[in-house]
Amino acid sequence: MSLQNAPLYAYLPAADVVRARRFYEDKLGFKPGKEIAGGVVYQFGEHTAGFLYPTPNAGTSKASQAFWQVADVEHEVAALKARGVQFEDYPGTKDGIMTAGGAKAAWFKDSEGNILALVQSA
Repeated sequence: MSLQNAPLYAYLPAADVVRARRFYEDKLGFKPGKEIAGGVVYQFGEHTAGFLYPTPNAGTSKASQAFWQVADVEHEVAALKARGVQFEDYPGTKDGIMTAGGAKAAWFKDSEGNILALVQSA
């Protein structure tokens, strides 16, 4: 098997796993899965997953940690804003959404300072 055909999983670093779990489970509505090594696995669509794990390095990246491919960015942004998620205001965004090349994207930070995104393909 080549890596190109293997599932890819995201790591979600957390300085405070309890606080991060409240964010992911209460604000984003994730259902926790297996707990491993002080962290927790969240299952996503098409057999993908993310592992929320403890580390003092959470929130240190200035780039996106992960993104979710969605069908309707506006709908997802509105739903998450209603749950208290705040979207980033980058140059070129309008109401938290950037449109470029026909694609749309929106970025937000989790409780740990990690940058996450929603992407709608063209």
